[in-house]
This record gives sequence, structure tokens and C-alpha cells, in this order.
Amino acid sequence: MLPPFSSPILLPLFLLLSPGVWSYEAPEDKQDAFARKACPAFLTFTNAAYLAGVTVELPCHCKPQQIKSVVWFFRKHHGGSKETRALTDHHGNRLLDPNLVPLGGELRSRFSIRLFSLLIFRVEPDDSGIYICGSAHKDFFYGYDLDIQEARTLSFLPRTPSEGMSKRRKETKGFGSTEPLYRVFTSFRPWSVCDRCGVPGEQVRAGLCYVHSQYLHLRYRRANQTVTSCGSGAVPRAFGQLKQSGVRAKLQVKSCQVTCQAQAPPSSKIIALMAFLGHNSASLPVFYLSHAADRILTLGCPGARANMAVAWDRGVEPIYRSERLTGRNLSTTSPRLLIDTGHHLVFQPAKTQDSGVYYCWLRGHQAAEIRLLVYAHLGRGQSVTSHPDFWKALKTVLRSYVVMTAVFCLLVFGRAGVRHLRATRETHED
Repeated sequence: MLPPFSSPILLPLFLLLSPGVWSYEAPEDKQDAFARKACPAFLTFTNAAYLAGVTVELPCHCKPQQIKSVVWFFRKHHGGSKETRALTDHHGNRLLDPNLVPLGGELRSRFSIRLFSLLIFRVEPDDSGIYICGSAHKDFFYGYDLDIQEARTLSFLPRTPSEGMSKRRKETKGFGSTEPLYRVFTSFRPWSVCDRCGVPGEQVRAGLCYVHSQYLHLRYRRANQTVTSCGSGAVPRAFGQLKQSGVRAKLQVKSCQVTCQAQAPPSSKIIALMAFLGHNSASLPVFYLSHAADRILTLGCPGARANMAVAWDRGVEPIYRSERLTGRNLSTTSPRLLIDTGHHLVFQPAKTQDSGVYYCWLRGHQAAEIRLLVYAHLGRGQSVTSHPDFWKALKTVLRSYVVMTAVFCLLVFGRAGVRHLRATRETHED
């Protein structure tokens, strides 16, 4: 799996892991910028909910001024303090490119820390839990209550439904009380911008599961103290029937078409840099990628974030979510080629016929060109003759050999015939 990078130069996003606790030290001139906000006297956890598959960034919003490096800690919801662990690598220093992170990889292989912020690539439901920004001495400064929800269905809407929360709710009443213990509902994010311009495109929005209750844990901070995401640690364990409520995360898609607007020209410094590197500032950055066949391949668009509109084309043929995923259960059946909830183009698996030129759109404009080559790969214990295209290729080679042999013989006999005619003519003249 290899998504391209966000600049014409292939600059990897490095992840440097130390033998001890993973930490990042900021430059001296940046210290004050990260120390302006005072840390709370009592550690609380800010609720954050996302769809599975996106890249999540958790900023460390505060730290004492004397602290020059931070460490991120993680534990599962409802876990004890003994289960809190630092995100470390026990195999020594190494460089890790997050674009090579496999789907389903362990959390420690899918994170990076930059400028005190924790980045988790292609989050999964198992990544839900408590994330704390602290120091190597186990001083805790800022915490997050992360809830990752998986969208199991995708629906295509020809018309725009009402914004906000969905009408479907699930209420559970307490024993001997008319007031419900909690209400479960789906809250939809705003629609994204049209992912293409000048041609038909799509708009996407995510609906996440939320719960409303007066009995949520007070240590978890939210904009509304009576509402939190369904997988939050603020939900009491007594709400055990919450998972059986039938309310799940959703992904909705609708068609759109907008005209292309003129973009501002790049600055003179960028133009000069592009000219120095031998690139045309008016052309798209081009990336080359080769991948073995019959293996899962994931392509990412440079600079794409969770809240951005991303589209994919193969050559001049657009790839629409509505044509490949509408009405499907994403957790059980999925097409071989799809755009996942993290805006990645996923091949399950990649085939040799998938080789070609792909374009990705970002916020309604083409962002990059990817030239993909999928080559046949022979696994261990396999021979060349076991490949399904072997006999077809052999026939093609034999036919080409026969044609070349026939042409060669024709040229040889033709040349010999011409020489014979010349010799006969000279004999008659003599």
C-alpha cells in the first residue's frame, strides 16, 4: 500500500522511534507558542468521534513551559491505570513511512508525533480509547476520549435531506421512571463540497452515533455535557443495551455538479522552486508506483484529510462511490475496487489489468496523477506454469516466433531468387 506524497518531490513522512519513550522536542523558538494555554488542574478528556479509515490528528493543546518534549499515552475505555501504556517502539530507532502502513496493522505501527500532535493513520474501531499527552515522567497535561465508529452501510440520496440529527431515535427508560435513561440518535456532519468541478461529482457526509443522557461521566468534556458519542468512555457501563439499539454510523452520498473556478496563481517563490526542480508549475505532480498482483493495494490522495472532499478517476473514467457501494453492507460484502470512508482508493486485491493512470481530486480540483503498474507475482511454492496467463502468453510467443521465422525465410529465399535471376541473365548475355 503506497499513497503518494503531497509534493512533486517524494518526501516521506518520517516516524522516528526511540528505544525509550517516543517523544518530540520542539525548536527553541517554538516553545512559547505551545505553552500559552494553561493546562487544567484536573485532567479531563475531550470527546472526539471519527469514521474508521481516516487519519486522525490529536493536538496537545497545553503543556507547562518548562516541558520541551511530550509523550503520548493510550489505554482502552474503562481500563485501569495499570493498562495505560506509552506509544513506544521496543526495537530501537527506525524510520517508518506512514504511507506504507498496512490496513489492520497494530496501533504502534500506525502513529506519528509531529509538533506535539499525535497522528494516527487509518484508524480502526479498536483504536478507540483514552489518549493522553504527557511527559516521560508520566505527568499528564491533556487528554482525548477517542471514539472510532465503522460505517456499515452507504446510501445514495438524490435529494438533500434535512440537516442535523436523524429522526431515528432509541429511548430506554429507567425502572419506575417516565424519564428515559438515554436517547440514541445519528448526528450528521455538514455535506462536503462537490468533489469534482466541470463534470458530475459527489458530495459525502458522515453520520455518527450519539447518545443523550443526564447520567454521563463528568470527567469527559463535551460541548454539550448531556451528549456524547456512543463509544465514549463517558457512557456508563449500565447502558449495556446501547450496542443493541440499532443506531450505527452511516455514510451518505448525493450527486452534484459545479463549475470550475479560477485558482489563484502560485507565488513567485513556488514557481522558481518548481523551475529549479525541473517541474512545470501548471502541471499536476506525477507519481509512479509498482505493486504486486493479487495483494491489497491502497492509494491515498496527497494532502487529504478526514473532512475534505476526495474523488478518483481512472484515466478519463470517473470512479463513483454511488455506483460501487450503494445498498451494500460494507462489513460483509465489498467490491474489488472501492473508495473507503477514509477517501482511499482500495483494490481488493490488485490485478494486472488495474495498471494505468489514475487521478485524484481534492476539494473539487485535480491534485495528482498516479501511474500504476501492477505486475504478476509468484508466491512461494508456485511455478511459472501455474500462472493463469501462462498458456496464453506461451501461445502468443509461439505465434510471434512462427511469424518471425516465416518472414525470415521469405527474405532469405527472396534474396536467393534475385541472385539466381541475375546469374541467369549474365549467362545469357555471355
